[in-house]
Amino acid sequence: MTITDTESVSWNPKALDEMVSNDAGRPVLFTNARIVTVDPLSGTVTGADGPLIVGVGPGSVTAAEDDNAIVVDCTGMTVVPAVVDTLALAGGRGRRSECVATLTPGNTTDFLVVPDELAADVLSEVATLMSRPEQVRALVAAGRPVLWAGTGAPGRAAAPEAGIPAAPDLTGSPRVDVWIDRKGFLHQELTADDRYDEARGGRPHAYQGRFWIDGDRIDYLDDLGFWACGEFQGDELHHAGYVMKLS
Repeated sequence: MTITDTESVSWNPKALDEMVSNDAGRPVLFTNARIVTVDPLSGTVTGADGPLIVGVGPGSVTAAEDDNAIVVDCTGMTVVPAVVDTLALAGGRGRRSECVATLTPGNTTDFLVVPDELAADVLSEVATLMSRPEQVRALVAAGRPVLWAGTGAPGRAAAPEAGIPAAPDLTGSPRVDVWIDRKGFLHQELTADDRYDEARGGRPHAYQGRFWIDGDRIDYLDDLGFWACGEFQGDELHHAGYVMKLS
């Protein structure tokens, strides 16, 4: 069966409008779908809601009116994770808690909605996204529509440009300073011109290069050519097993 362009364009337009303008944090409930959770415990179920998934299963729809939910009717559709854990699909995860990208409560709402006939399994549904995106009813990331009825959703996030980005001006940033680990072994200086200078064990200039901060993530490109990363957690900088604080 081939899905026509008319059918794609007309798929749940009211729900899309409500999701795009959803500044009040209303929950979004996708109903009547076949949901392949890729979770060994949940298996394949019907009905889901959530940016985090708060419920999966046929009974979720009963709370739609109570919660003032945005309801998306997915009759004839299959929902699968948009991020595929191929290791789990191949049976290579020893514990359920090790499985990533499952559609279970507490996980991020990243999923695909595709007509049943194009969704024999998770991989074929993801292949539809890559080869025939016009057939995709919805691609949702953290509860926000990215694709809808085969086209880009209004207000969707723009993908970052490939390549090394231009360095922003970090003058006055509280993160531009000298960070020192708990034992005093590692000293990492971040400067406003997007350069870092790292001393280790009293050895100055052990590593030097450029850095970029995106939210709480920091990426390093050393002058020797290798990449590394770290994360700001409150008043701490976590990097390569070290936990640093401002000097």
